[in-house]
Amino acid sequence: RRPIAYAHVPQHVIDAFIATEDRDFFEHHGLSVKGIIRSFFINLYHMKYKQGASTITQQLVRLTMLDCKKTVARKIIEQWYALILERQLSKEHILEAYLNHVYLGAGIYGIQAASMRFWNKDIAQVTPAQAATIAAIVRSPARYCPLMCYEACKKRRDLVLRLMFEQEFLSEAQYQEALAEPCTLINQDAQCCAPHMRETLRRFLEDHFGKERVYGGGLVVHTTLNRYAQECAQVALREQCAALAQSTGMPLDGALVSIESSSGHIKALVGGIDFSCSPFNRVHARRQMGSVFKPLVYAAAVERGASFADVEVDEPLEIAQLHGVWRPNNVNKKFVGPVTLAYAMSHSNNIVAIKTMLKTGAQAVVDLAKRCHISGPFHTYPSLALGCIDASVMEVGGMFNVFANQGVYVEPFMIRSVKDAWGKTLYKAKPLRERVLATHHASMVAHALTLGMERVHRALFPRDWITCQAIGKTGTTNDARTCWFAGATPEYTTALYVGCDDNRSLGNSLVSVRAAFPAWLRMQQKIAVKKREFLFDASLTRVCINQFTGQTVQNLRDPHAVTILV
Repeated sequence: RRPIAYAHVPQHVIDAFIATEDRDFFEHHGLSVKGIIRSFFINLYHMKYKQGASTITQQLVRLTMLDCKKTVARKIIEQWYALILERQLSKEHILEAYLNHVYLGAGIYGIQAASMRFWNKDIAQVTPAQAATIAAIVRSPARYCPLMCYEACKKRRDLVLRLMFEQEFLSEAQYQEALAEPCTLINQDAQCCAPHMRETLRRFLEDHFGKERVYGGGLVVHTTLNRYAQECAQVALREQCAALAQSTGMPLDGALVSIESSSGHIKALVGGIDFSCSPFNRVHARRQMGSVFKPLVYAAAVERGASFADVEVDEPLEIAQLHGVWRPNNVNKKFVGPVTLAYAMSHSNNIVAIKTMLKTGAQAVVDLAKRCHISGPFHTYPSLALGCIDASVMEVGGMFNVFANQGVYVEPFMIRSVKDAWGKTLYKAKPLRERVLATHHASMVAHALTLGMERVHRALFPRDWITCQAIGKTGTTNDARTCWFAGATPEYTTALYVGCDDNRSLGNSLVSVRAAFPAWLRMQQKIAVKKREFLFDASLTRVCINQFTGQTVQNLRDPHAVTILV
């Protein structure tokens, strides 16, 4: 729905609805006596219910206050409410509300949304033929919506134009010109919002309700999608993949899911950069996690008494295995020496992550990952600390949201409810919600995750940032086959990756902070901010430490000083 003021609606749009739905609208007081008499004789002639007599006012009452059950009691209430409404509002206000609420098929409510969906233009720009197309749908959205029933819609449109001509809303010349105008629509694959989500919804509905009911039963599906956030996400990921493809010469694609942190509502879902080329939904593709897994390693350690002020030595490491010795390294091939866990996580240090998991116990890390609904399979090798485990974007988003949501896991979901044509609820979402981390442990990890974001802000994006606090973690797998970013603001948690569908290497010089992170930043910069700071556990204390020694620092301007929660 995209609300539009009555003053911005062109006269031929109003005429189309008046001619089709209620020719006496500006004369009656809520009920049309002429319409009732006319429909009575028409139904009598055909010996069956052929035509109704509901005025636009009655339709508005039904749309906003009542269900659609065809009972005598409901009809009497509808007529009574219509009379009351006519006494309270002007004709213009009633018509404005009606034009903004009327259902026009394919999840479209209101004339402005229909105009944008069909022709990508404001309602003020539509032609008389296009106005007739919109008005034609009202009788039966399931039968006349042009997205699904093109030929039926065109025939119905021509009937609306004839009614407009007969009622002198169109001259002979205007009528003939409108009839000759093709009933064309924009390229839906190019303009469709959230095409991969729509395809997922279609399959879900077919599985649960059957094809006949999905395509002919008039189901109304309420999703969690935020259209503006979705459009921002689609553009951000598409532009980032295009830029990377130009610099690398490789056909990159990716996926993104953004959820409301507190509820699990999926607000944006991008399954790929071009649905018309590939309808495969990469949100469910399983890719190696890389370093986005590391927060789980440190969270498991914190659960067992560790602190981000604890110190481990970043040094060459050799681990004996069945087939030889494993010598892990850091991305920059350098070793720093003694560092705190706060430094290690914010700099994505590999050696300290491995040492921390070995000290904590690999099984403890696996247990936490399972509680956060990473499905695995898991192998308790030391390399697990570096994210040698496959997961989907949906799983990563749900896992990372635990830190943004004070230790509570909420299952990401996209369908609120499904109702039939009469308003009866057939399906209602019951997402899983459970605590998987104590609030103070989740707060400690989340606060430590702000350190890396602050460093990226200062070093790479000093002037191009967002207006609220953020936590985040990058992840780059071996040979940069997949570049991840998981990030959260106090309202939204987002996970995304970019990479090639055939899993080829993008080159060792490409890192996620340059490959994946900019898409998240571009998206978040366009979304309005309501909450600016995270809520951390009030029982914790902020302590300023030296990020290498872990000792308390008094001088907050010390370049090695960072703040942690203990």
